[in-house]
Amino acid sequence: MLQDKHGPIDYSEQGAGPTIVLVPGSWSSESAWRDIVAGLRNRFRTVTTSLPGYGGTRESRTSSDSSVDRQSETVEAVIRHTGGPVHLVGHSYGALVCLDLALCGLVPLMSLTLIEPVAFGLLRQAGEQTLYEQFVAMRDDYVRAYEHGDKDAARRMVDYLAGRGSFDALPSRGRQYIVDATPTHIRDMRSGFDPSIGSLANILLPSLVIRGEHSAEPLAKSADILSRAMANASLRTIAGASHFIPTTHAAELARLIGDHVLMTESLAWSSLSFASPFGPGFRNPAGSVS
Repeated sequence: MLQDKHGPIDYSEQGAGPTIVLVPGSWSSESAWRDIVAGLRNRFRTVTTSLPGYGGTRESRTSSDSSVDRQSETVEAVIRHTGGPVHLVGHSYGALVCLDLALCGLVPLMSLTLIEPVAFGLLRQAGEQTLYEQFVAMRDDYVRAYEHGDKDAARRMVDYLAGRGSFDALPSRGRQYIVDATPTHIRDMRSGFDPSIGSLANILLPSLVIRGEHSAEPLAKSADILSRAMANASLRTIAGASHFIPTTHAAELARLIGDHVLMTESLAWSSLSFASPFGPGFRNPAGSVS
């Protein structure tokens, strides 16, 4: 556990070797990476954490200050504690936070692995208005249902992201956790930002974007747009997977992460600076994510 100006931050590390920092998404904590860590720890130093409001990391956002900055500051504190530079990996909302860190360039990074980042604003910018509006309609329906007393409203979002019936297929403990954390998830959606497509070319880091074969079309298309916009990115699709890849396809995901990190290490690019001065100007606190 770390301590920064906002309070405690989850921090755990295992193994030795190149440092990989793993950032979970919404409705999740550092424990979400357990199976990934098991697949990596013999070759790498793995560091896990939780975003504000999840696990043991204190909620640092307020009603008047809910921008992505608070989440980014949490991960920056973790990276600084590792001694850096690090290979940064994020899933879903955590991947969006990782994207913000790469754009801001305030901490030393060697590579990025972004697993279905919820960068839905890219759809609108790329002219995919129908897909963008599809997501917005679902998001607004979910939030409206919760605010009108439907405590299981999260079922709509989970089934949208991972396929019909996914919420009911979860163990009862998992369903209850999601229900209890719904207010935090809604705050996450209001804490996002829309990176501009033009700004993404400033990220020079070797980057891997991963999506699931059966993920919702807006997620899959966003991943495609992102990978094409970044200067040094590749796109991989995991067969049979939907949005919750770290849980359902841990072994294959660990292999992709490990291979990407080793490839980057072999290039010996750690002496280069990948920092971008363009990040903060592209944040949009009103951006919609999940």
